[in-house]
Amino acid sequence: MKINNLKSTKTSSKKNKRRGRGSGSGLGKTSGRGVKGQKSRSGVSINGFEGGQMPLYRRLPKRGFKNYFKTKIQHINFTMINNLIKKYKFNSEDIKEDEIFSKKIFKKSKGNLKLLNVGKLETKTNLEISFASKKAIEELEKLGGKIKLIKK
Repeated sequence: MKINNLKSTKTSSKKNKRRGRGSGSGLGKTSGRGVKGQKSRSGVSINGFEGGQMPLYRRLPKRGFKNYFKTKIQHINFTMINNLIKKYKFNSEDIKEDEIFSKKIFKKSKGNLKLLNVGKLETKTNLEISFASKKAIEELEKLGGKIKLIKK
């Protein structure tokens, strides 16, 4: 089988309608737009217009609220910190939020980090991070580590 042996189907070779190319084409003069009126003019888009009837997007009730000023927060936990120390060879004594962002483990654009109490921390660690839960702070200090919260 070669490309020159292939037969094309009727639909694949169908020509598109060329509008405004004379009366013999069947779509000349007004190009199938009819005569006069808003829809016959160029540059008019009446999206959502339903001929005087109340459009669907105005009939439905408004729902929800989007707070543009909310602080974006990403979660990190003790299990993840253990993995970071093993995989990325972090200094287990001092871990800073900026180091985590610089190694592109978390994206800075998705928000600051918050430490949560999930899993067990294997080594004594000093952390510098934006947010932390009370339980996570207690757990870290039990092991002899310190936590410094960054004020932004």
